[in-house]
Amino acid sequence: MSTDLNAETPVSLSTADKVLAGLKRAFLSGGILPLLILLVISGLFFGLQEPRFLSLPNVLNILRQSTYLIIVSMGQMIVLLTAGLDLSVGSIIALVSVVSAIVMVEVLGASPDAVGLAMAAGIGAGLAVGVGVGVINGIGVALLRVPPFMMTLGMLSIAFGAALTLSSGSPIFGVPETYSLIFGYGRLFSIPAPVYFTAGLFVIVYFVLNWTPAGRYFYALGSNRRAARLSGIKTNRYLLYAYIGSGVLAAIAGLLLTARTASGEATIGQDLVLQSVAACVIGGVSLFGGIGRVGNVLLGAFFISLLTNGMNLIQVESYVQQIVVGVVLILAIVVDQLRLRYGGHARLD
Repeated sequence: MSTDLNAETPVSLSTADKVLAGLKRAFLSGGILPLLILLVISGLFFGLQEPRFLSLPNVLNILRQSTYLIIVSMGQMIVLLTAGLDLSVGSIIALVSVVSAIVMVEVLGASPDAVGLAMAAGIGAGLAVGVGVGVINGIGVALLRVPPFMMTLGMLSIAFGAALTLSSGSPIFGVPETYSLIFGYGRLFSIPAPVYFTAGLFVIVYFVLNWTPAGRYFYALGSNRRAARLSGIKTNRYLLYAYIGSGVLAAIAGLLLTARTASGEATIGQDLVLQSVAACVIGGVSLFGGIGRVGNVLLGAFFISLLTNGMNLIQVESYVQQIVVGVVLILAIVVDQLRLRYGGHARLD
């Protein structure tokens, strides 16, 4: 009798140890499982509080709302992988919105029938703004050795001031209706158009980070910049590419938001700075660089949008929502620190 019990005990302990080891690996790797659990718990909570939350129209609404944050977060992730930070993404969105709207209105004013030309010119101008701000950020960080926080904080102020100056603090109306219909309100199989654009961008970013030398170099820069330089990687060049990538993705988000609002707004996108960092950290991207997966960032951004939508439906005040997002960000950073400490990746100050 006792022999049988003793024989079963090691099996039970072994199974428990395997389960604990699996949970620990999932935690330390920042894998997809913790995020899925978080999404399910949040979905069940808001679904019980408000039946409309789990309805198909609201799910599609969350998908659409999350697209802008997902796009910005993917750009933020690229910079974070290099152990950097881009605080200027919100102001890039605002400046892109104003500049693209002004260009479209001016082209239509000169030639009312040239809708296609106006749209192409506006999109081109918006992307040029994103590239320009990204180049300035990259030069400041890579060549002038300005800390990323200070460099992008300065550009946040400059770009936001430029947007307010160009718009005189008022919305720019007159964006072509076709532009809004295609990029803002269009649907295919009942799925909003921004979802398709975001899916395409996700594929591109995933391919770059996982299947190209540039992606490997971004990870190498964040892991050990000196070692990357000694191994022959042109670190300054790829730092510049990282900030340009962030600027371009923020510009695309700005163009899509302009289509959604049908006007150029100098005040849109400011909340996406904090949210994009939160989405990345929740998705397991380390603030110290070199660690992160774009698929998890997508889920992290979706979680932030789901959280915001759920709080809106149960009528949580907007000020309280800001507190909740801040708390989530702090908790995510704490988890990031624990992963680094217990995962053997802690770095010396």
